[in-house]
Amino acid sequence: MSFTDKDLQSREIITKAVCGKGRKFSQVSHTVTPSNAPTSILGAWIINNQYEAVHSTSGVEVIGSYDINIWYSYDRNTKTDVAKETISYVDVVPLSYLDKKHKPATAEVYAVAVTDPNCVEASISGDGVVIRVEREFQVEMTAETKVWVLVNPNGGYGDEKNYDFDGSDEAEYDELDLELLDEELT
Repeated sequence: MSFTDKDLQSREIITKAVCGKGRKFSQVSHTVTPSNAPTSILGAWIINNQYEAVHSTSGVEVIGSYDINIWYSYDRNTKTDVAKETISYVDVVPLSYLDKKHKPATAEVYAVAVTDPNCVEASISGDGVVIRVEREFQVEMTAETKVWVLVNPNGGYGDEKNYDFDGSDEAEYDELDLELLDEELT
């Protein structure tokens, strides 16, 4: 059975789909002032990164915070201490892809830290420590949107073929090497 273009009709389907995507890499610097004037930096770590994504007119805002821990020596390298500071941040991630036909009222946004905030450099500046931090986020926006599909009102796919997917033809499986399959699965 075959059909012609005049037999085809289209339908609109409303579905939830990814309607926007974006990605942003950023480098920022923070200055932390320890309680003692540092002589040297022994280590710097970023921990406790927490964030959430919020839809905004300019894309997706990733709002979060993290703790900076700096292990340093002072008093001419005779003593050590750890300076701690909590940093808040907002990264606006523009959507490089955006389906203009989505329903904004149904939009939900998600963010994933592709690169968690990481200290890439720490240096002494005056009585403080300057920390350079890298972070990268990928965001997605899902929303309701319409898709159009072609349908054949007569049913079927046009050039009807009968495909048997029930697996009842056991003869096809007799030639399988089960030991080889077991090796592949382990």
